[in-house]
Amino acid sequence: MPEFTTLVSGLSFTEGPRWHEGRLYVSDFYTHRVLAVDMDGSTETFAHVPQQPSGLGFLADGRMLIVSMRDRKVLRREADGLLVEHADLSGLAPWHLNDMLVCPDGRAWAGNFGFDLMGGAQGRTTVLISVEPDGTAKVAADGLGFPNGMVLTPDGGTLIVAESMMNRLSAFTVTSGSLGKRRTWAAFGDPPTSNDAGEALKQVDVAPDGICLDAEGAVWVADAMHGRLLRAAEGGRIIEQRQTDGVGVFACMLGGDDGRTLFACVAPTFHEAEASANHRASIIMTRVEVPHAGLP
Repeated sequence: MPEFTTLVSGLSFTEGPRWHEGRLYVSDFYTHRVLAVDMDGSTETFAHVPQQPSGLGFLADGRMLIVSMRDRKVLRREADGLLVEHADLSGLAPWHLNDMLVCPDGRAWAGNFGFDLMGGAQGRTTVLISVEPDGTAKVAADGLGFPNGMVLTPDGGTLIVAESMMNRLSAFTVTSGSLGKRRTWAAFGDPPTSNDAGEALKQVDVAPDGICLDAEGAVWVADAMHGRLLRAAEGGRIIEQRQTDGVGVFACMLGGDDGRTLFACVAPTFHEAEASANHRASIIMTRVEVPHAGLP
């Protein structure tokens, strides 16, 4: 089995990795930083987000959009480094925002928890939100079980969304920026029967968190509950899996100069109190045969 090497360690909890112009960008939740990471492991604080950064993406002109989780806003980092409010999604998202996909034309899609996961609230379905280039927002889809990582196919015609609490990846046809009816792209088992978030996560065969797409149309999935990265084909067949030695893996991204380096955000726990007090999260990496495709 190919081995992982560590790119950077000593982080709190990382999400939203994005490869852009020779660097990996990632959100470090509990230090409230967006980091730019070079391939030698050196880091730079690219932005400071007091309400906790998560999903990231780049506009065509190089400016970054950043999810501000707790106040449910999308921020925009200007060329001079200043952060400004791009969109306020607090009237649409019932709880914290999480991952986001940004298109070069400025449209973005953002997911959200839907309920107070850390506070032990009962699980519920929620919405996927579309953000227009001017910052106006609307509900693009509903009835999703913790919509999380997303990818857009190279032709721009299909958006694939990880539903972390539904044991599946869902897909939507994209037409003029609008989403069609949800369909199952990959089912890894039956949806959980419990509304208790902890029990539901125990019931899923795969808890898909962050995802990325390769040039053969397969999706790499960070399985948040089972310490592994899965390469899945449409329909749910597992083509390949790579264990992360018992540590949780919460996001992944294909990048590097040839698009064949698979980066993974790993940590021993996603629970806020422990992760924020003990900075044991890392970004690890390994080589794969099929390069990156699509977005992000």
